[in-house]
Amino acid sequence: MQSPHNTSSSPRIIGSRGLVPLRGVLKGGGQAPLSFLRGELSQVRVSVIIPAYNAQSTIVRCVEGVLGQVFDRGDYEVIVVDDGSGDATVELLAGLPIRLYRQPNRGPASARNHGAREASGDILLFTDSDCVCDQAWIQEMIRPFDNPDIAAVKGVYGSGSLLTVAGNTQESLTSRFAQVEFEERYEILKKAASIDMIDTYCAAIKREVFEAIGGFDEGFSSANNEDTDLSYRLSIAGHRMVFNPNAIVHHLNHPASILKYARQKFWRGYWRMVVYKRYPQKMLKDSYTPQSLKLQILTVFGLLFFLALTPAYKPFCYVSLFLAAAYVLLTLGFVRFAFSRDRLIGLLSPLYLVLRAISIGCGVLYFFSR
Repeated sequence: MQSPHNTSSSPRIIGSRGLVPLRGVLKGGGQAPLSFLRGELSQVRVSVIIPAYNAQSTIVRCVEGVLGQVFDRGDYEVIVVDDGSGDATVELLAGLPIRLYRQPNRGPASARNHGAREASGDILLFTDSDCVCDQAWIQEMIRPFDNPDIAAVKGVYGSGSLLTVAGNTQESLTSRFAQVEFEERYEILKKAASIDMIDTYCAAIKREVFEAIGGFDEGFSSANNEDTDLSYRLSIAGHRMVFNPNAIVHHLNHPASILKYARQKFWRGYWRMVVYKRYPQKMLKDSYTPQSLKLQILTVFGLLFFLALTPAYKPFCYVSLFLAAAYVLLTLGFVRFAFSRDRLIGLLSPLYLVLRAISIGCGVLYFFSR
């Protein structure tokens, strides 16, 4: 199969060791595919790429969802890159009409780059191994490319999907709150003619653009903000990205416990600061992050700071009261929105928002402490 990186000037990728040619990163240590799909590969329009690591509980549902599209089956291929799984992920895929590649564990950024190298399509679609897509997912993901100015497309986690999709039973309050968080951001994106963030659970990008930008930065060794880094590079390079709320995948793995949610937000805060350090112009405003979230973090930490000082200096209690009132005002918009989606979550959301602000803020502080 022809390599996608056969031009005279190789694209470059920013890795943990500085700038290195993407060609070298992707070729090194590659393995031949397991030939689950036999015969000659015809030219396809779309390549769906799924990185998988210890995904035995979800990978079959994920792949079956991609294979069950209303989109012409001859016009797309499905590529799964196993990232050194130690469970039965590979065995469960045996017999399915996909192309499976294996590599040592290097993280999802590396696995996606590996899949892109092997892809035949002109459009690359990315989703995660714990997602199940709607039947019209591919059709909706590529629809915006009818406009030749569009370089990339972002879809959504489906609303109301937590309790119904493929036997999934994410009934926990924390999972439901996480879904409402996403839906708040989708409402922001609906108002934007173009965006600067495509999340890899539901993303499409022209292959030529992906190669020119250098692919994913493999210095992001875990599934955290590698898509933000890629998106900001696309935005700064002048590529237009758009949001399509009709391109839907259903997530099977929202954090179900408070501890897991807090841990996830902690690392979100840390890795987002890594990205902001590279692209400081995005720190004040991007199309995806609500401004109220940043102010909530600052307000909560200011409140905690002055509460700690109040015993030593009583007038600080007035500052604390002011900050508490400011926090309530900053959360009212989200609380109203959450209540319209899920009344119980709306009632509990002020507490979850405090947890979110503290968790992300601690991740930011950890970044500055390193």
